[in-house]
Amino acid sequence: MIVSLRRGDGSVYLTVERNQKDNWVHAHWYGRQTLASVMDGGLTYLDMIRRDPCPRLLNDHRDLVGTFTEANEWIQQVWTPLIIAEGLRYIGQVVSPDIFGQLSIEDLKHRIGDQLEIQLFNSLEATQTWLRTQQ
Repeated sequence: MIVSLRRGDGSVYLTVERNQKDNWVHAHWYGRQTLASVMDGGLTYLDMIRRDPCPRLLNDHRDLVGTFTEANEWIQQVWTPLIIAEGLRYIGQVVSPDIFGQLSIEDLKHRIGDQLEIQLFNSLEATQTWLRTQQ
């Protein structure tokens, strides 16, 4: 199942897919993000994991532009405890080519890296390979 979240103008800002074969959720982010879009997206895949538990998230920022640092406190304080309670243990992160996206995810890793195993990669393939080894 793939869920697409859209902005007011109809453009997609996130697709979320529960990959049964590899037993992970693949969240693919597009364009600029706001606190509201990060919250909506994070809660969407929280709900997906609640319905069909899995320990792994493939968080894909290949098409993300700009910073999302304003959302990192919410991710740390609210989303992370909720997602851990639902059984998430591993985040494989495809890093944005955008420097501001890179700085945002590095800040987030610093904030939550002691609670979840989170690894940063420059390619989808490397991320998938690592996630497949996490049990």
